[in-house]
Amino acid sequence: MKYFGHGGKGIVERILSSSEAKQWMRGLKRVSVTDRVARECIDLAYGFFTPLEGFMGKDDVDSVCEKMTLTDGTLWPIPIVFDIAEEEIKKQKVKKGNNIILSHNNCVLAILKVKEIFKYDKKKMEQAVLGTTDVKHPGVRMINRWQDTFIGGKITLINLPKFNYPFDKFWNTPRQLREKFIEKGWERIVAHQSRNVPHTGHEWLMKGAWFSANEDLPVEEIKTGILVSCIIGPKRIGDYIDEAILLCHQKLHDEKYFRDDIHMVSFILWDMRYAGPREALLHAIIRSNLGCTHHMFGRDHAGVGNYYDPYDAHRIFDQIPKNDLKIKPVRILEWWYCPICGEITYSGLCGHIKERRQFSGTAIRSIIEDKAKPSKLIMRPEVFDLLLKCADEYGFGSPFCTEKYLSKRQSVFLIS
Repeated sequence: MKYFGHGGKGIVERILSSSEAKQWMRGLKRVSVTDRVARECIDLAYGFFTPLEGFMGKDDVDSVCEKMTLTDGTLWPIPIVFDIAEEEIKKQKVKKGNNIILSHNNCVLAILKVKEIFKYDKKKMEQAVLGTTDVKHPGVRMINRWQDTFIGGKITLINLPKFNYPFDKFWNTPRQLREKFIEKGWERIVAHQSRNVPHTGHEWLMKGAWFSANEDLPVEEIKTGILVSCIIGPKRIGDYIDEAILLCHQKLHDEKYFRDDIHMVSFILWDMRYAGPREALLHAIIRSNLGCTHHMFGRDHAGVGNYYDPYDAHRIFDQIPKNDLKIKPVRILEWWYCPICGEITYSGLCGHIKERRQFSGTAIRSIIEDKAKPSKLIMRPEVFDLLLKCADEYGFGSPFCTEKYLSKRQSVFLIS
């Protein structure tokens, strides 16, 4: 079956069999790529970035920065680029029109057809995409580490990634997810982006979005699921470890806080840019390629610090023509614990403004670090217990990223 993604294009799948690859690879130069580029090669090849078939050229990067569209007018908010050292280009004698092998950790990953080699002003990119060139912004620091030369061209995956446990349980390509949605009978799928271990505030975000997606349906016609789509990529010290994020979301499923037939957990490979509203648009595009019909956006989605207003990611969808994005944003305010109501309640409903207690990530982390079990109104006890188990099994004693975890953790995937 042919599935269609963003821009009305068929879901991209650019993968060669091993026998075909051997013929292609003869005599080709080999270029080593960074972890980020490797992850984005995988995303491109499997269609997470449909309609992109490879890394952008200069005209597309300009158009994305200036107009949030590709040169053909398709909505696209963040450049997807392959940076490379000028010395490497000269050493390997890479030229326009060449096919080159991209390798990761000394293993062949993909073939790239070089369409263009170009320079780009990274400051211009930062200001356009992130709205700042302040080096305190993590997205600015990321782009500053890139080389100043870029290669644009289509990529074709040769060796498929093999995911280590527990990631292998949750890896699904866009095609695989769509097939699972059909098996489950889901006609509406609400995406919940996550890079955190879930507390009950997250739980109610998902439940509120599920209700919103079903607002116009009689009970007997509801065929709606929630896809928890976790972000797996670079982590900062103090972030939750990747294994805990996935396994703890699955724990909500296993312990029946969500019914089996309305909830599943998966992940995407993505290096967060923390680009606020622009990144919210990209997340919506990626989840539309996964087959989702709705995407929830809470407070400060994809933001960091005070670089964006807490609800900029809500407002940006008002600037986008409806036909440009085939997924409906579900814009949600905050869920709080209210001691007067004695329950989790919604900021759009509860009138006890002064008494409300916000789900403070800092406070929750402090409780976890002390290994003091939070109230079940804050975090489900089964989730907390599993979080501590993940700390011992994967985090060298901590559920949060430490220098040791970042340097010695197991790889998410291997290329053989």
